[in-house]
Amino acid sequence: MAYGRAVRAVGGVLACGLLWTGCSGADGRKNPPGGTGSPQAKTSGDTRSGEAASTTPVPTGLGFDPDPARAPRTGDAARELARAVVAGPELWGPGFVARTPALSAPGHWPVLDEGCVWRSGSFPSDVLHSVTAYSELPAEAGRGPLRVAATVTVHRGVREAEWEMAETLEEALRCPGQKLREGERIAELMSIGSAFGTGGNFTAEDSIGELGRYLSAEFDNRPYQYGWFQSRLGQVTVAAVTKGAAGRTENEINKARAEALTGMMHRLETRLEAAG
Repeated sequence: MAYGRAVRAVGGVLACGLLWTGCSGADGRKNPPGGTGSPQAKTSGDTRSGEAASTTPVPTGLGFDPDPARAPRTGDAARELARAVVAGPELWGPGFVARTPALSAPGHWPVLDEGCVWRSGSFPSDVLHSVTAYSELPAEAGRGPLRVAATVTVHRGVREAEWEMAETLEEALRCPGQKLREGERIAELMSIGSAFGTGGNFTAEDSIGELGRYLSAEFDNRPYQYGWFQSRLGQVTVAAVTKGAAGRTENEINKARAEALTGMMHRLETRLEAAG
């Protein structure tokens, strides 16, 4: 992947994250139209501030030419691809370390039940392989641990990956409040999906952004930012999730998430792209 595309990826994901958090009040709640809170980000054509409109060229396509021969067709090939792409601490940024366990258990597949509780399931028939890597930025003076995770899922085909993206959007609509595990939950979850060329998405065929409030008994159930951002390229989806903590700024969290998502997309394109 060209360096320019990597830069746009960081900018696009950060812009999305900052736009959403710009609509939040001090407690993380979304402000109603006309309410108080951070001002909305200006569009590139808004020159009321006296600044010139952006002249950055808008991409007209992904610029990605996949090689069908590189597409994984077996569980073993999918496992090798997922492990090579998934973001460990090296992609999240300086200071991040692997958690224990560092990787999800073989065959792990989370399922959101009718009661909006996440439970362990098994791979659906359309999934060749999926893996999640867990990392964190350890706690330090006045700042809690920033816990993050990255997931790569390889489907049997493009249509199956498209369905996963659609189902992810549906889950947030069906369950704006979700129980992650005992003592951990998310609330006021909102999501938006963007096809290529919309919503600042110039790096993936589809993308999803979700933001809400993360509450943990470990941190006295104080609300912090929760974010899940997911992208699809062909039959593969990649996702980066962040759980905020005391003293961690939204900009710091958004930047780490963007770095991880961008790094995974770069790795994925490199492995699936036709030789040029």
